[in-house]
Amino acid sequence: MTPLSKKIDFAVIVTVNRANPNGDPLTNNRPRVTYEGLGEISDVAIKRKIRNRLMQMDKKIFVQSDDNREEGDPHRSLLARASKEIKSDPKKDDEKYRKEACEKWIDVRAFGQVFPIKGASKGQGASIGIRGPVSIHSAFSVAKVENRMTSLQITKSVSTQEGKEGDAGKRASDTMGMKHRVDHGVYVFYGSMNPQLASKTGFSDEDAQAIKEALRTLFVNDASSARPEGSMAVHKVYWWEHNSKNGQYSSAKVHRLLTVKPNKEEPKDIGDYDIKRDDLDGLNCEEIDGE
Repeated sequence: MTPLSKKIDFAVIVTVNRANPNGDPLTNNRPRVTYEGLGEISDVAIKRKIRNRLMQMDKKIFVQSDDNREEGDPHRSLLARASKEIKSDPKKDDEKYRKEACEKWIDVRAFGQVFPIKGASKGQGASIGIRGPVSIHSAFSVAKVENRMTSLQITKSVSTQEGKEGDAGKRASDTMGMKHRVDHGVYVFYGSMNPQLASKTGFSDEDAQAIKEALRTLFVNDASSARPEGSMAVHKVYWWEHNSKNGQYSSAKVHRLLTVKPNKEEPKDIGDYDIKRDDLDGLNCEEIDGE
């Protein structure tokens, strides 16, 4: 495949209704919030969803989660997957190792990866790094969500483990817990694709189209108790393709073309926001409805 031929910038608008878009383990899994009160979805969480969608599109993925692995994949760790799937010896030819890894997995040639080297001797590098051409920003809500969050106390209806002897044979089933959600929010995140780095990993125009489709359908088959089906959706994807590898404009300038602002004091759905996209000379933008 031919490496990416043009620089690409993109933006994605996400709607959240009664869901926890990205829980923070440091705050008992409450939705992530910045110091300014804006909701946040980490870039790591977004990349996880992109990887999951690419797997559903029958693309080979290196960084798989334990609860969502390719059928028939026996590897429980990245080290095991790398050592069994890559035939090249990283201690003899690290460039060949990088090339094989990039050819095998789309997420490696897109996002890059650090591969630990098992049994590296003294004086050798302990890892091999690959820098990917696709960068993803964290998503932030347009309006504050800190006052638009609900915390519910929940109770387990069954015992999860047996009690000790003399403890009536079981533990009580009324263990208490908490469940948190954002009642409503609109989040925006941005990203870019760099042809110079793509030439090193082999990331192609075809791969870029696969990422675009993954972004459009980001929350398909992503439902959970924290994110019920339909509670999170991609409203729109904005896709800017430059006319050269270097691009006509900087990514920062392109990303500033999109503005999303609430037009009501208490917005409750996407219709309560003003969405405006400006243009730059010679730069086309494709607007794609989400699914």
